[in-house]
Amino acid sequence: MKALILVGGFGTRLRPLTLNVPKPLVDFANKPMILHQIEALKAIGVTEVVLAISYQPKIMQNFLKEFEKKDIKITCSEETEPLGTAGPLALARDILRDDSDEPFFVLNSDVICDYPLKEMIEFHKSHGGEASIMVTKVDEPSKYGVVVMEEGTGRVETFVEKPKIFVGNKINAGIYLLNPSVLDRIELKPTSIEKEVFPSIAAEKKLRAMVLPGFWMDIGQPKDYITGLRLYLDSLRKRSSPDLAVGPHILGNVLIDESAVIGDGCLIGPDVAIGPGCVIESGVRLSRCTIMRGVRIKKHACISSSIVGWHSTVGRWARVENMTILGEDVHVGDEVYSNGGVVLPHKEIKSSILKPEIVM
Repeated sequence: MKALILVGGFGTRLRPLTLNVPKPLVDFANKPMILHQIEALKAIGVTEVVLAISYQPKIMQNFLKEFEKKDIKITCSEETEPLGTAGPLALARDILRDDSDEPFFVLNSDVICDYPLKEMIEFHKSHGGEASIMVTKVDEPSKYGVVVMEEGTGRVETFVEKPKIFVGNKINAGIYLLNPSVLDRIELKPTSIEKEVFPSIAAEKKLRAMVLPGFWMDIGQPKDYITGLRLYLDSLRKRSSPDLAVGPHILGNVLIDESAVIGDGCLIGPDVAIGPGCVIESGVRLSRCTIMRGVRIKKHACISSSIVGWHSTVGRWARVENMTILGEDVHVGDEVYSNGGVVLPHKEIKSSILKPEIVM
């Protein structure tokens, strides 16, 4: 079985983290986002993953070479011009289509969830249609494109973009299972799978939607990234995962890489991920944040609702909060306060950032 992951654009919403690496290689819960998907696909028997890439392809290719050794083939399909969400399928047509005529998965690289892919295969086989899409329930459907579907069968009737009146509360979750015949519907040009391809399949009554069980989040921007981490760690808790940290200094759900060093008198949590090689000195307070690989947090610093990029330093008694995003190799001085600062890589911050702003 094969799968295609839409790696796509420049990751502008996650800058400054994406100034150094493509968005799918930004760490989420202590491993690159895209590895969550590749591991889930491998677990249900996918043998080849195609990455539809248009930005920094060499970095992606070099990084993923080591994972090809783990019984899964990873192929890069490089776009020379942006092809939307359907064009990449046409570009990879010869790879995705094989003699077995088996369906293939398509995933958006920003999506984090429990990936109920095995259940989706069973659902797809049961209805005999041409395509299946995963949908998820949301509280405010007016912000999204809503999938209007027949209760009971899951047959998709229509799509309504940002409806002003209530037509349903289920939105496209960015996970699809498609028969190879869908490839014949797509031309090699910029095309939207959501706005052009799926509506035509739905009109022929060949599209079904499966409601995704459990949590879901598009983690392509900082606020949603932090929310997604909370949901992901909560999911680990529900599954009694041994990966979650325990101890008198841990509050709620926390993920700490085994190579990280934690000092005395810290209070960590809830909803924190601490990456490999980090040093958290004594008396530090961390909550609702991600601390990426190689970071040092000095004594009595306090970090909340923020992301600290690779190999950065936060000084003694510093306070970092309110969706502060530190790029790679950023150094925050002692006793400095950051209220929502977005700091580009390789900067030294010596004075406080009193209101949300970008530090170039």
